[in-house]
Formats: sequence, C-alpha cells, structure tokens
Amino acid sequence: MSKPHWRPARASDLVAISAIAARIHPDLPESPDVFAEKMRLYPDGCRLLIADEEVAGYGLAHPWKQHRIPPLNGFLQQLPDDADCLYVHDVAVLPDFRGGIARDYIGDIEKLARASHITTLALVSVYATRPLWERLGFRPVAADTEARAKLASYGEGATYMLRDLAAT
Repeated sequence: MSKPHWRPARASDLVAISAIAARIHPDLPESPDVFAEKMRLYPDGCRLLIADEEVAGYGLAHPWKQHRIPPLNGFLQQLPDDADCLYVHDVAVLPDFRGGIARDYIGDIEKLARASHITTLALVSVYATRPLWERLGFRPVAADTEARAKLASYGEGATYMLRDLAAT
C-alpha cells in the first residue's frame, strides 16, 4: 500500500472528480462543467488525491476576493485581477483515506498562496467540518446579508472561514 499523495489534476480526471463529488456531496451537487471551469481558470489550485493508484479525493482552490462567497454550482467566468485570498472551493476525500490528508492539501495551497503574494485562505465549511478547519488555522467570520444569502445555498450550518497566513 502506497502513501496517499496529492498530484496536479488534469482534464482527464474530471470524471473521477465528479464521481467523488456526487458521493461526498449528494446534497450539494455541482455540474462537471463547473469543476472543469475551475480547473481551466486556475489549474495550480486543483489537485487529485491518489492512493494505491486509485483516485481517493480532490481539492479545488482559486484566487478570489475575501467576503465574496462564490456561488455553489455557479460559473466564475473569470478570476479577479485584484484577488486578496485563495479560496478553497472544495476538499473531498473518500472516507477510507481521511485522517490528516486535508492538512497536506492545505499545505500545498498555502505555499501556492505565499508564492502568489496572497496572505489569506478562505473557504465555506459544510457538513459540520468547522472543527477540522479550525484545527487547520481557519477562523469563522461573521457574514453580511449578501454573504448569508450565498451561504444558504451551501446548506444548514455552512460557515464562512478565513485563515491569515501572515499570522502563521
């Protein structure tokens, strides 16, 4: 058994990414075209988790603006020229491979952010994963009216969170 590892995602991985998303997020469906757009717009933030030569998860991140929650299952159209955060859209790992592997992905994304002179990571925590993200240095942020409306599409208990890289 080989140690699970993250590698860059490729367009040919879209079927596997979509299958894992459907399994992990049945109540938060997203179109394969939405995943494909993220991969096309910012391939550096898109990774695939490989374990024993099988796909065991994926992570998608892209530059964005703090406090502007991207629409779930919506197209970005383009990335902002004045991005001030790297937004972690999703980290989905099959149950048998959980246990520290998200930390590795976030570590990769942190390095990417720092290399791009971005000092903040952002995400929306879903499915009661807030304690996981807090262990990884993210802190909940109060959402304004517009953000609360977008958070509603992410399901009950969704929490907008930021991680200040300058503090770590």
